[in-house]
Amino acid sequence: MKQNFTVRHGALDGVEAFLSVAHHRSFRRAAAELGVTPSAISQAIRALEARVGAALFIRTTRSVGLTEAGERFLARARPAFEELVAASGAARELGQRPTGLLRLTVPRSVVPILLEPLIASFCRAFPEIEVELAASEELVDLAAEGFDAGIRLGQFIAPDMIAVRLTNPLPLIILGSPGYLARRGRPERPDDLREHACLRLRRSNGALASWSLDDNGRSIEIVVSGPFIANDFPTMLGAAVEGVGLAQVPAPLATGAMATGKLVPVLEQFAPMTPGVFLYYPGHRQIMPKLRAFIDHVKGRSGGTN
Repeated sequence: MKQNFTVRHGALDGVEAFLSVAHHRSFRRAAAELGVTPSAISQAIRALEARVGAALFIRTTRSVGLTEAGERFLARARPAFEELVAASGAARELGQRPTGLLRLTVPRSVVPILLEPLIASFCRAFPEIEVELAASEELVDLAAEGFDAGIRLGQFIAPDMIAVRLTNPLPLIILGSPGYLARRGRPERPDDLREHACLRLRRSNGALASWSLDDNGRSIEIVVSGPFIANDFPTMLGAAVEGVGLAQVPAPLATGAMATGKLVPVLEQFAPMTPGVFLYYPGHRQIMPKLRAFIDHVKGRSGGTN
């Protein structure tokens, strides 16, 4: 059976005055507790009784008592009002100091670039904050999905978001395994890529990303082809390590594979710069202390600037 939870406008007006009078059995002492005049208390109670449709107090010149309706109202109103006060306090606490659950949506590629070295130190620095990371390549609706913020490469952030820089601009480099390069040779010019197996990225909107290069300040977009498509950089990088083809990824993501010799950069002089990694959140929101703490912590350790 469907229930109607609609609360009439003004239904809670006067409840605090009622509870104070019921506690003190005095309009005067209730007025002193709430910092208003006895007349204001009387008006609030009369308005409440009119809305309820029953007298809540028995008044004499010497005493104030509860009617049967007042007793029933008190039995339910007092715990409900205490819960409202507690809820207000809990919400106020979140707005005053770094605490609570911080939910972030991030692409898998950003986790090793930025977050893995930082999450442990952040959790130690702010033990009252719980961090939840949802790794996804989808550009989710932050409000609808209940996220405090998202982290993305700058070129993928909607213009209506507030963006906070977390890293400096990142080069986008092309790499291949030694085995692949031995078989197919090293590309020397951007046009050579048309003759190579190039691993491609499918964006969250379904489109296949072209490869971007920089020729002495001139931006070049090349539609490449190859045997493998992935929807995230780490998967593409893994295929490149196995010799499937060339991959174009943000440089920090490939640092480990290059250091061990599993991947070799090519066409280095044509590597374009991406805007870098940004944290973003809706502009109409008041930034909560837990999110501000995270921004300051990550910026301080990553060297990013606004």
